[in-house]
Amino acid sequence: MTTGTTDMGMTETIVRELSIVIPAYNEEGAVVEGIREIRAVMDKTDYTYEIIVVDDGSTDNTAGLARGEGVNVLALPENQGYGAALKAGIRRSQYETIVITDADGTYPASHIPELVGQMGEYDMVVGARIGEHVEAPLVRMPAKWVLRKLAGYLAGRKIPDLNSGLRVMKKDLIRRFVHLLPQGFSFTTTITLASLCSGSLVKYCPIDYKARIGKSKIRPGHAFDFTLLIVRTIVYFNPLKVFLPLGALFFLGGAGKFVHDIYMGNFSETALLGFLGAAILWAAGLISDQISKLAMKSDSL
Repeated sequence: MTTGTTDMGMTETIVRELSIVIPAYNEEGAVVEGIREIRAVMDKTDYTYEIIVVDDGSTDNTAGLARGEGVNVLALPENQGYGAALKAGIRRSQYETIVITDADGTYPASHIPELVGQMGEYDMVVGARIGEHVEAPLVRMPAKWVLRKLAGYLAGRKIPDLNSGLRVMKKDLIRRFVHLLPQGFSFTTTITLASLCSGSLVKYCPIDYKARIGKSKIRPGHAFDFTLLIVRTIVYFNPLKVFLPLGALFFLGGAGKFVHDIYMGNFSETALLGFLGAAILWAAGLISDQISKLAMKSDSL
């Protein structure tokens, strides 16, 4: 990286060196084309770059084909997951600016220089799949919309794309949250929420998205995993966002039952349980909030 000065007299970081990390699991049908596409794009720029393909225990010839293209190949002995592959590749990288993309041919490499050029003082620039040409499976749209809205509410910011696999990040950002980043598909969701909730600077840029080559690794059951991860991550950073509404639901339920009991002249313990549940949830939220603040203060030291 180098620094420059803007027209306003502010110092701006200018990225010159990139590590492009590509996790791959059984992607022999797409990995060669993907590497060549990235090279064709990057060779037209003045960036110094490296390409690292992390073969995540593939049972096909993904690693051999990638080696044939002369890139840096890190072959994991067994399948450990998307997040594990990314972390392994990032550890192997030599530059402080990390680009991640997929090996399935879905993310056009032509967007990489554009995203890198937007970095400046941002900690992360995300390629949001809201461009003019987006070929995403319609069956996943409702679940993705619900998850994105839930995450946006809990994070307190509109999130155009929660788990895009094409993004540029400072390595320092990854180091900061590496203890939170999971081994599986939720790596991108977690780094998105952790960055937004901690006040890191995140920018979204519209990109196109192509139909994947080969079979998707995402399964319907992953929707529940993503939901749980969103709630867990928000509880870590801002627990009151979760505990206060839950407590309010118990309180309103108890209050409704209390009014009903008065009207019917038949008092029961249900209303008391509602009020008690609300008090317990609010107390847990306040305690969690203090723990969260102490943890984040410790992380920033």
